[in-house]
Amino acid sequence: MSEPSLQKICVYCGSGSGGNPAYAEAARRLGEIFAKAGIGLVYGGGCIGLMGEIARSVLEHGGHVTGIIPTFLTEREVMLKDVQELIVVEDMHQRKHLMFDKSDAFVALPGGLGTLEELVEQLTWAQLGRHQKPIVLADIEGFWQPLLKLFAHMQNDGFIRPGAELKMEIVDDVETIVPTIRANLKPHAENAEEAAIDIKF
Repeated sequence: MSEPSLQKICVYCGSGSGGNPAYAEAARRLGEIFAKAGIGLVYGGGCIGLMGEIARSVLEHGGHVTGIIPTFLTEREVMLKDVQELIVVEDMHQRKHLMFDKSDAFVALPGGLGTLEELVEQLTWAQLGRHQKPIVLADIEGFWQPLLKLFAHMQNDGFIRPGAELKMEIVDDVETIVPTIRANLKPHAENAEEAAIDIKF
């Protein structure tokens, strides 16, 4: 096993800005943190909402951005063309697979159904042992509290069984996201026998 490295982080977040200005402020601050730490952003490729806020912030502070967007969303989410790496794919499955492949960890900022779906998919694959990449839930201003209550309800009712607990870290301040990820990085596999089975979405 080689020492873990943190080069790129995938951020899931809304294509809208939400009703609380703290969400956009958190996205901008996280983008600045990534850039100053030399960590690249992998995200959904749009220039509106929180997606646009974090991507533009990374760029403004001299960082690297990889945007991955399916063709049918290039106009709806207004593709951000100023990023260093822009990948247009055929569908959502390709988008999610590439975002996974290119990232060392995942962060969920506030967002809607798309953000929730991407987060839950990563949690499910981690729960099933298909990857060990850190997952951080950024509970800005308590945004994710209803979801955390639902997860607790699932666990109390036996649908999240002992030994299959959700593998994620919860923070309420973007300043702690990168240190939390670094503390949870796993060593990289050196060969095929040690590598995790390739995820198929």
